[in-house]
Amino acid sequence: MDSSSAINAASSIQTDYMKLLVAQLQNQNPLEPMDNNEMASQLAMFSQLEQLESMNTNFAKVLTTVERTYAHSLIGRNIEFIGETEIGTRDIMSGVVEQVYNNVDGEIFLVVGNHVIGLEDVTSVKN
Repeated sequence: MDSSSAINAASSIQTDYMKLLVAQLQNQNPLEPMDNNEMASQLAMFSQLEQLESMNTNFAKVLTTVERTYAHSLIGRNIEFIGETEIGTRDIMSGVVEQVYNNVDGEIFLVVGNHVIGLEDVTSVKN
């Protein structure tokens, strides 16, 4: 999830919560109004949900940075990877990482000879 979609998700959660709160207040029994403790509890849960969403977004950014750093550390190293053979089967192959790049979706790819592989396809790294 990129930062703009995380902001949109948090904004959507806030909007939904406010709609729910207004609906609860409009539809409560006037003789038995909503308990202040219950409202405070709901606000606390909402706050916790926002904090978890923020932590999730920050963790995703850290993970992306770690993956990119790891991928770049593989340049010039000999790796084994799961690749497609000339006859179309998948097999364990090896080669030296020549290049690392990210596509428009932010996925990390390694160039090994005439193979382009995902970081998840690396099975071992050698010196």
